[in-house]
Amino acid sequence: MADRIIASRDRRFVQAVEQLTVCNPFLPERNQLEREALGDDYTETARPWNLYPEEVFRDPNIAALQARSAEVVERCRENMETCGSVSDEEVASYAALVNFYAYYRFRMVFDEYIDQAHRTGTARIKPAFVREYDAFVQHHLYKQGKMLPLPHDPTHIFAFGYQLRRAYYHIFGFVIGTSDYARRLRARIWQSIFTHDMGRYMRALYPRMADINTLITGPSGSGKELVARAIALSRYIPFDPKERQFSENFLETFYPINLTALSPTLIESELFGHRKGAFTGALQDRCGYLEACGPFGTVFLDEVGDVDPLIQVKMLRVLQTRGFQRLGDTETLKFEGKIMAATNKKLAEEMAEGHFREDFYYRLCADQVHTPGLKEILSENKEELEFLVGYIAHKVAGEQEAGALTDEVCVWIKRELGTEYSWPGNFRELEQCVRNILVHREYYPHMVQQCSPSLIDGVQGNRLSAAELMHAYTAQVYEEMGDYVKTAERLRVDPRTVKKHLNLPSH
Repeated sequence: MADRIIASRDRRFVQAVEQLTVCNPFLPERNQLEREALGDDYTETARPWNLYPEEVFRDPNIAALQARSAEVVERCRENMETCGSVSDEEVASYAALVNFYAYYRFRMVFDEYIDQAHRTGTARIKPAFVREYDAFVQHHLYKQGKMLPLPHDPTHIFAFGYQLRRAYYHIFGFVIGTSDYARRLRARIWQSIFTHDMGRYMRALYPRMADINTLITGPSGSGKELVARAIALSRYIPFDPKERQFSENFLETFYPINLTALSPTLIESELFGHRKGAFTGALQDRCGYLEACGPFGTVFLDEVGDVDPLIQVKMLRVLQTRGFQRLGDTETLKFEGKIMAATNKKLAEEMAEGHFREDFYYRLCADQVHTPGLKEILSENKEELEFLVGYIAHKVAGEQEAGALTDEVCVWIKRELGTEYSWPGNFRELEQCVRNILVHREYYPHMVQQCSPSLIDGVQGNRLSAAELMHAYTAQVYEEMGDYVKTAERLRVDPRTVKKHLNLPSH
């Protein structure tokens, strides 16, 4: 007869697994915990899975953890049938081990379910593997026909597993790259979804995350909306055991609105809704985003730094009271969802100049995420450019042509733009660069497109000699840079060449 569920030889492994279930997978602690769990069986890998998503299913340590957890779970289950009463602490440790094993056992079917939802446009499909999960729970978490006193209901764990897989799917799908910048951003997004303490999240925070607003900052073209989507589409969604399906279609939970694209009246209509006749053109009642999104939805305010002061006041009231009214109505409705916002502006400066309300800012910034520009990323690791170009090439040209197009684009960039090019348009500019080279075998950056009309006319009319062209373009760049050394760096020529074309003294 066993004295305990977890044998002495397995205790160290189980303790490490308990930590693995609640750690941030994109931080170094994940690798350390894997090492502690596996001991001598840990394998040093050159391509860590949390940088290369395609490595997840080939990672030897994950395979070893899955195999080891299956063995230990089975030993614990056998001990459970023969041991006497067990403490709540040991039950919690055993349950964490079972959840860890279940996560890896069911992750592929969860991924197929999520992928199918994206392909078909709906997640309102009853997951066929629920019966298998129920049988798994019955086998591992029942003793003599009665469920163990678990810290979490299995239905909650099933919903949590679904959330975990959506988080991996969307973080890896929307945040591309293998640089440390990319990993840090993934880790930050993970915390925005689960907080830094996943144990606390599982116990108490999962239904409360709508109360924490997220502000995403970063330059234009750096992927702020993609970060917002990753967070919004990865929120917790309960599983309804009676209906045998999840309570919400996660694909219908994201409500983005670009605040610079609409007039204040239309913004209010989109956000708050309106009653028929509330303004010219309001021909019928309309439900706004704040009402439509429900408790599991997210309203995303893009370019919030440019929003009209009146809208700031109204949204501040929503954040303070969780109440709002449709335009032309007096009934107060309850907002149950989450607010996210993004801006490329420096809000500290906007507040100092009186353009952005401080009280609105402090309501938005409970959770902050910064998306780095492409220049920052490449300054840390220039080899990242080839990876990013390869990803874009695969997307625009397909698998068969991706390799050749990647080589063509990288050669062109290094030859024509140079490795120090600043990419002012960030990832959006890099995408257009790849498409331009795919179509025309060349790409003219925005800086060139902004040349003076006389220079453009001269080039288009073939009226300039090579010397005249160089003189005119050097003058154009010098006017922008204001310094002949920086101009030489931009043009990738000797500073004396710049002086010659600008008629500057050489001494």
